Amino acid sequence: MTALNGSLVLIKVGNGGSPEVFTTIGGLRASGLVLNNHMLDTTSTESGTWRQLLSGAGIHAMHISGSGMFTDAASEETVRGYAFASTVNNYRFIFANGDTVAGPFLLTSYERSGDYGSEEIYSLALESAGSITFTPD
Repeated sequence: MTALNGSLVLIKVGNGGSPEVFTTIGGLRASGLVLNNHMLDTTSTESGTWRQLLSGAGIHAMHISGSGMFTDAASEETVRGYAFASTVNNYRFIFANGDTVAGPFLLTSYERSGDYGSEEIYSLALESAGSITFTPD
């Protein structure tokens, strides 16, 4: 496997229409993705001294975070609106190798910052709010 550039993650957000149209809102310079699989413990007195877990059960959750620059003012306005409204929206995250993660997410953290003489950047954190699909390249 070749090394991948970590800064090449595009964020697209859907408009909620039918068919849904996705618009690129920005790229992430730094990104993180965490997939949590909460276990379902089925240990009983018949298990002996070892814990038993039920395969394929439990709750799955995904957390995506990152920082970067918006593509334009309209993109920033859209994301800010979602943050203030605390709405669940459909997002697509496209990684450098072509892998895609898509599904409903809640924007749980939104931050804008910038230094004098430098570009303004944003930081986001999103939590899955339904079934997520992973499409490998």
